[in-house]
Amino acid sequence: MTTETAPPNPTDRERDSLHILPLCIIPLGTPGLRRARLVKNNRIETMVELFKDAESGSGQITLPDLPGFFPSADPEPFKNDLRTIDQLQRTPSFDVYSARIQLRGLGIEVDKQEHLQLSDAKKAELSERMKQFIGPLIRNVYGQEADASADAGDLTGMLRNPDKEEALRRLTMLAEQLTVPLEEIPRFVEDYGDVFLSLAYFQEKLDALVPTLNEFLGWTDELRTSWQIRNDRARERVLKRIIADLSDISGSITGRFESFERKTKDFWDDISAERFKQVRDLVTAHHMTVGGVLCGLTLKMDLWRERFPENDSGGPQQRIEFCFSEVLPGLDFIKSLEANATKG
Repeated sequence: MTTETAPPNPTDRERDSLHILPLCIIPLGTPGLRRARLVKNNRIETMVELFKDAESGSGQITLPDLPGFFPSADPEPFKNDLRTIDQLQRTPSFDVYSARIQLRGLGIEVDKQEHLQLSDAKKAELSERMKQFIGPLIRNVYGQEADASADAGDLTGMLRNPDKEEALRRLTMLAEQLTVPLEEIPRFVEDYGDVFLSLAYFQEKLDALVPTLNEFLGWTDELRTSWQIRNDRARERVLKRIIADLSDISGSITGRFESFERKTKDFWDDISAERFKQVRDLVTAHHMTVGGVLCGLTLKMDLWRERFPENDSGGPQQRIEFCFSEVLPGLDFIKSLEANATKG
């Protein structure tokens, strides 16, 4: 009898990714499935990746093909696993925040899932960005002269054991403004820290994406002067649409982050439990769509940079083929995600 080996824990790269969901973090009944991953491809399609290594490459199949690879699986657990995976594959992004939402929707307990957290390395990397969100909280408790370099975890400990009389007074005032008992403030801080860690994570992804996207738009716009486009009205219309859609999506999602920032400032200008709830609900309600838009655009821009490392590389025909075969597929889905989010 062979002994089923335990699936590996997710790597930091997997935990911090927008497009990878290791199934080892999902409570599935078929052990072999827990060694696979769900991945988004450049067309924003979900594939089941059964293996990946330097020699064999990536073994990706669609969900309907999965039963053929597990002929001896226990039928009932396997059927349940397929239903779970089918729901997960519909998630527009596999970042940990979107995955949490989808799993809760499936009735799967996630609050104690250590793997549904960003890696420690990523949290440390985001600490500088977190200062803009944690700083107002520290100053509210310890005064304007306070050192705002602590992270949310440090702050939770500080608030449990405030060592200054003035800090305790301010802490009591904060509890009154939030209409919660003083002993509930550490929980508020943890909630606040998690909400804004997610915002810092997505903001980092957006900041990395925008310069590349702007370079790509310039690279693509150069095509409009080529004879291949000037002599083909149909291609010209599609190319103009690609450029317009990417510009609109970029502007819209950037505007959403500016809205998050304004709402956060409004909260600290007039602290109340209701205002915090509004900020928290606003940010968390946008997790799925923000993740989906950033996932789709990042996959496309990473592939572009991989295929065309220099901004002047690629002749007109190569650029046309890339735009039509790699950028256009899935673009309507990204556009609809962003459009629907702004209506909410």
